[in-house]
Amino acid sequence: MEMKRLSLCLGAALFATATSSHALDIKLGHVLPTTHSWNIAAEGFADDVRKATEGRVNITVFPSGQLGNEKVMIEGMQIGSVHAGVIGCGSFQPIEPKFGIVELPYSWDKRESAYAAFDGELGGALEELALKKNLRILSWWENGFRHVTNNRGPITSPQDLSNLKIRVTPDKMRLDTFSALGSSPAPLAFGELYSALQQGVFDAQENPLSIIYSSSFNEVQDYVSLTGHVWAPACLTVTDFTWKKISPADQAVVQEMASRWRDRQRDMTRQDDEALVGKLKDMGMAVNTVDPAPFQDAVSGIWQQYTPQFGSDLMSIIERYRSAK
Repeated sequence: MEMKRLSLCLGAALFATATSSHALDIKLGHVLPTTHSWNIAAEGFADDVRKATEGRVNITVFPSGQLGNEKVMIEGMQIGSVHAGVIGCGSFQPIEPKFGIVELPYSWDKRESAYAAFDGELGGALEELALKKNLRILSWWENGFRHVTNNRGPITSPQDLSNLKIRVTPDKMRLDTFSALGSSPAPLAFGELYSALQQGVFDAQENPLSIIYSSSFNEVQDYVSLTGHVWAPACLTVTDFTWKKISPADQAVVQEMASRWRDRQRDMTRQDDEALVGKLKDMGMAVNTVDPAPFQDAVSGIWQQYTPQFGSDLMSIIERYRSAK
């Protein structure tokens, strides 16, 4: 009887070990607050994957830059210390300069054209480039249209940006864009932005409405000008090293959930944009619309300047989707 009981215990222990050995723990990071749609969608994605794979793929979300800023997370992905992330796609430029194409100013006058491009040929071409760096883009989420906030006054023309000290993302094209618009741009890590605005190191910054709201920039900025100068995607990305540890059947599940939560995250962004103008006004910010034409004219040289970097193939794809009605 004792031997039988011992055998049963050993069998149960071996079964538990075998079962747990099939569980893959994945750390997924992003830099935005827990209230942002990236985090809400990432948590939903993680929960659905965990349930659908019966715990074989266990994703834990680390928001608010807990795994570092986007540069640090991408470096972590390269060495395997970070397994996955929701990353603003322009942040991949240091490892693949052609990703800068996602930041071209005034590429899209409506987000639906951008969805078609990134779910289609443009996204496919960029996914191939990322895979060469051992990064697998599972789906294209939304960072949204970027707008300018500042403490000097409403921005209604490029002249209103003259000599404005504005924080921009740390990529050369964004710096060149705002230099062409007449401002004084400089890069700064996102995690340091609120305090820099509070201390007057910068007069202005540019971000989507959802980030302006979720980061409480209304506390340190007075004006929102709806410049819409960039629509930028976010990449739900996993390292290829991690991806290859997932069984083909579970890979299909993860990909299905990535697409499902892409659509939900985009819905959240659209709904947020519709509501946030009113919310920001209620919080004391002055909001103004902008005629984009003079801004587009002011940055037209950026397109010519960067065409050699991105290549004619990618540029022709983006032009085709821009002109599609």
